[in-house]
Amino acid sequence: MLDGENSIIKKAIQGEASAFGLLYDFYQPKIYRFVLIKVGRREEAEDLTHQVFLSAWQNVSHYKDLGFPFSSWLYRIAKNQVVDYYRTSKATMAIEEVDPNYFAVPASAQFGLDDSLRLEQVRLAIQTLDQDYQDVVVMRFVEDLSIKETAAAIGKSEGAVKLIQHRAIKKLKEGLIK
Repeated sequence: MLDGENSIIKKAIQGEASAFGLLYDFYQPKIYRFVLIKVGRREEAEDLTHQVFLSAWQNVSHYKDLGFPFSSWLYRIAKNQVVDYYRTSKATMAIEEVDPNYFAVPASAQFGLDDSLRLEQVRLAIQTLDQDYQDVVVMRFVEDLSIKETAAAIGKSEGAVKLIQHRAIKKLKEGLIK
C-alpha cells in the first residue's frame, strides 16, 4: 500500500492530476504485470494498461471506498479490459504464448536445473486451468493480493475465491503429479 494512499485517493477524486500520477506510478507495474500474463504480448499489455489507467482517471470521481483497496478497483478494471480485448479482437493469445522469460528465475536466485524445470512445469500447468482459476492463481500468488482484494477484483465473494483457489491448487497438483 502506498503511504498516505487514502489522502492521495481523495485528492485524485477531486481531480488533482498529480495525486492520480502518484497512484499511477505505484500501481502501473503491478497492473502491467497482471495484464501481460493475461495477454502475453508486451505491446498489447502496454496498450491495455494505458486503457486501464485512462478509464480509472475518467472514473476516479465515482470510486467509493467500500472496504476494498483501491488496487482491487484497478484490477477489476484491468480484468474487464482484458475480457473486452479478447471479445473484440478475437485474439487467440493464450498464456502458453507468454514470453517464457517472464517466468524466468532471476540470476541472483540460487536455483538448480531441477527447480527451473519445476517452475516451467508449474507455468505449463497454469495454462490448463479455466480462466477464473488462472485469475485467482495470478492475483493470489503472483500479485500477492489477499482473498478480500481478489474477490473485489474479480467480482466474486470471498468464499467463492477460496473455493476457486482450492480447486485451482488441486488441479495444479494433479497436473504436476502426472
